[in-house]
Amino acid sequence: MTSDSVEIYCPCCHWEPDGRAHWQCTCGYVWNSFETAAVCPKCQYRWKISQCPAAAGGCGAVSPHVDWYHGLDDLVEELVEETQHAEAATHAHVAVSCAANES
Repeated sequence: MTSDSVEIYCPCCHWEPDGRAHWQCTCGYVWNSFETAAVCPKCQYRWKISQCPAAAGGCGAVSPHVDWYHGLDDLVEELVEETQHAEAATHAHVAVSCAANES
């Protein structure tokens, strides 16, 4: 699995972001929230919620931004397994020995 298996769409209506700037920050900046993981490029505010843009064909529902990302659980599980395998391989090559007078 790779990040390619992560899909982004509204958790309510399944509208998919079209790459356009549909989200406006309270500072006035308008951008595509999914290019920056919901961080405003102008003021650096991190949005915890995202509204599905009704004007672009979405439903207008407000939901946690992270809920728009589907497939993250599988990706995280795979990354944890890869890390565990890498750690096991590293530890398998480490030999510890004591000097003759140590025990």
